[in-house]
Amino acid sequence: MEELSSAFTSGLGFESKEPTVQSHSSLHKVKGSGLSSQEERRRRNLQLQKEKRKDYLSQVRKLVESDDEGIEDDEEEMESSSTRQRRKQGCKRHMANQLMLSEWMVDVPPDLDDNWFMVACPRGRRCLVTTNGGTTRAFRKNGYCFKRFPSHLPAGKRRNRSGDSKPVILDCVFNEAEKTFYVLDVMCWMNHPVYDSDTEFRFFWLQAKFSEVPNASEISDINPFAFIPLPCYPCSKSTMESVMGREMPFKADLDGILFYHKQTHYTTGSTPLVGWLKPWMLPEVLRVSVPQKYIDNKLPEEPWKPPNVPSEMECSTQESTTGKQTEEHAG
Repeated sequence: MEELSSAFTSGLGFESKEPTVQSHSSLHKVKGSGLSSQEERRRRNLQLQKEKRKDYLSQVRKLVESDDEGIEDDEEEMESSSTRQRRKQGCKRHMANQLMLSEWMVDVPPDLDDNWFMVACPRGRRCLVTTNGGTTRAFRKNGYCFKRFPSHLPAGKRRNRSGDSKPVILDCVFNEAEKTFYVLDVMCWMNHPVYDSDTEFRFFWLQAKFSEVPNASEISDINPFAFIPLPCYPCSKSTMESVMGREMPFKADLDGILFYHKQTHYTTGSTPLVGWLKPWMLPEVLRVSVPQKYIDNKLPEEPWKPPNVPSEMECSTQESTTGKQTEEHAG
C-alpha cells in the first residue's frame, strides 16, 4: 500500500507534504443578504455531488460528435449557406459552458493544507479540447470552435484509424505564442468519462495517460500544437513557497494559481470548490511569500485581495476588476 501511495504521489508531481496549518484563498466569495458564505457553499456542493447521478457517456457523445462545421466567424469568411450557419449555431449551443470555472478565493478553506491541490496556471485562453474521428478541435468558453487540427492524442489524427472511435475531452489553457495547450484537467480519455471521479483521481489519470502519448508534447507537422499536462502540488505553506520560488513548468507568463478541492467532481460552471488567486495576492491572503517579480507585475488598478462579488450568477462570467478575465483569463 505504501508503494502504491508513493507511486500515485509521484505521478501527480507532488512534493512531500509538511504538517503545517497555513491556508490559502480561492476564487470568488459571495456575500450579501440571503447568500451563504463560500465555505458553506463548498460543503453543500460536496454533499450534492454525492446525490447526483448522470449518464456521462451520453454527455461525451454529445460533445465529441457535434458537427462544428469549421472555425468561428471572426476567423473565417462568412458562409453563404444558411444550413451550415444553423449547424454552427447548433454546435455552439452544445459546446458552450462546458468548463468547470473557479471563484475568487475569498474565504480561505480551513482544510486547505489537507484537502486541496494547487496548480500554477499560465496566461492564455481557457478552452475545451475534444478529439473524434481523426480530428482535434478546440472550443472557446462560449462554444465557438477556434481550432481544428490533427494531434497525437487518441482519436486526434486520421493516420490512427484504430483509435478514431475512442475520443478524448480535456480542459486546457491555450497559449498562441507557445503553440501549446496546457492541460488543466481531463473529463474523458479514450471513451472513458471521469466527470464523476474526484480531483485526486483525475489528476493522477491525466499524468498517467499523457505518459502513454509522449509525442503529444512535441510540435510537428502531424501534431502542430503541443499538449502539456500541468502538475499539481499540495497546499502546505512550504510547498507553495517552493513552487512560487522556482521556474514555472511553462514558458508563458504566470497568470494565477488555481486551487482544487481533492473531492470535487468535474462540474460545469463556476464552483466554490475551485479557487483562484493572482500571484501577488498570496502574501496578503495566504501569508505565502512570493518572488518580488510577481509583486512588480501587479498593475496599479489591480487589488491586493480578491474582490467580493454581489451574486453567484456574476461568478460564472469570470469578469472582475483584476484585469482581463474573459476569454484570456485561465480561471
